Amino acid sequence: MRKNPVKAALKAGLPQVGTWLSLGNVFAARLMARVGFPWLTVDLEHSPIGWDSAGQLFGAVADAGCICLARVPRGDHDYIKRVLDAGAHGIVVPMVNTVEEAKIAIAAAKYPPTGNRSVGGGMHAMNFNATAGDYYKYANDEVLVVLQTESPEGVRNAEAIYSLPGVDAIFVGPHDLTFQMRGPDGKDPSPEEFEAMLQKILAIGKKCGTPVGIHLQTIEAVEKRIAEGWQFLALGSELRFMVTEAQSMVEGLKLKSAGDLARY
Repeated sequence: MRKNPVKAALKAGLPQVGTWLSLGNVFAARLMARVGFPWLTVDLEHSPIGWDSAGQLFGAVADAGCICLARVPRGDHDYIKRVLDAGAHGIVVPMVNTVEEAKIAIAAAKYPPTGNRSVGGGMHAMNFNATAGDYYKYANDEVLVVLQTESPEGVRNAEAIYSLPGVDAIFVGPHDLTFQMRGPDGKDPSPEEFEAMLQKILAIGKKCGTPVGIHLQTIEAVEKRIAEGWQFLALGSELRFMVTEAQSMVEGLKLKSAGDLARY
């Protein structure tokens, strides 16, 4: 059975930098899986990607030798079961605010007696280069479970959540955390308040021995966070890479109107 090198690296204290897949395009996924990122996450929370497309994306990434993760819309048994049975090597679970929510997500990702994941499917074994029997035997050891901390409530419960058996990493969604930190007047937290919250999350992760990570948009930000001890880091997305590069080229051409384009 194929091992999960990302899970092993995180456990060994090494940083792992991947990116997000939001377009739902198999061709794009095949290309991104060969760029060199150790992992790619298919975003089923904030994209129109459906179940059939997700299964194809997982297969395209896995066949390239890359680790494919799935961010589910919510941390319940049905969503987690479906992405894992469709061949994802792990899950990213948003908005985990309580210990009970964390336990539900972890249990859904683990076969009995550790959890309550039901037995079935066929694509999961293919993406681990395994027989069905070996998959059922070793999946609990190789499936990566990442829980997201995205609210002050999640931070208040962080130590208890991060200490749970089966939590492989924690991931911060900075936009949701910012919005959840807004005061009654709707005002965003100050940069200093937000940074203090991030450092609190990092400190709790280190105390519990649980890798923590965050979504970032620049190489400089990734390098800074790695130096601080963050491990599971996402850099942009294939969608952002495409649009940002296109915007840069348009700016480079200094186009002012459709007529300008005709000169090239």
